[in-house]
Amino acid sequence: MLLIPAVDLKGGRGVRLYEGDPARETVYGDPVALALRWQKEGAGLLHLVDLDRALGLGENREALRRIAAALRVPFQVGGGVRSLEALGEVLALGASRAVVGTVAVKAPALLQRMLEEAGPERLAVALDAKGLEVVVAGWQERAPLSALGLLRTWEEMGLRTVIYTDVRRDGTLRGLDLEAVARVREAWPHELIAGGGIAGPEDLLGLKGLGVEGALLGKALYEGRIRLRDFAQKGYPGGV
Repeated sequence: MLLIPAVDLKGGRGVRLYEGDPARETVYGDPVALALRWQKEGAGLLHLVDLDRALGLGENREALRRIAAALRVPFQVGGGVRSLEALGEVLALGASRAVVGTVAVKAPALLQRMLEEAGPERLAVALDAKGLEVVVAGWQERAPLSALGLLRTWEEMGLRTVIYTDVRRDGTLRGLDLEAVARVREAWPHELIAGGGIAGPEDLLGLKGLGVEGALLGKALYEGRIRLRDFAQKGYPGGV
């Protein structure tokens, strides 16, 4: 299972939000330095999110360009990717994948065009939810759709990578809701990345036991509860 550090950008800085609330942020500094730190410690893939763009408050394109120019490992980029133009911008940065969220829920025809444009290997969908209750628009808006139903629709469209985040727990260090992850795993037979509340190695073992392919790491990594270098020293660089 791949361990994937997240670098969330807001106002040009690397931050973590508590339960997705823009008013409750912890600032961790220069996002380029953060990305390079996780690369140095053994990350095999980074997850970059432009929170300002997701929230409609601006953008962090210059910081993303600097990160892209500095990294030697693959990275994926999400946050406000809601048009073919935005998709093209992300892929032009050199991202291995663009990550879309709101579009996948509210504009399935556009998602289909994105899949045709990029191919399933270069497009992932962020399934952001409170348990299994879907949220969109930077986690600020509830969508009256079934998460499990959406998974079936996306599979039929040809999507092959889903990133599930439990917004209720993200940034809280309360641990995963493994029951919710298990239901997503059961409904999604393709590549699944999961996060939201990971607190320590026990959560990683829980995800691995469910057959999840990737763990999205945020605050537990930033606060030192999980250390990438420990896995590298055990012969599992970038994974577990």
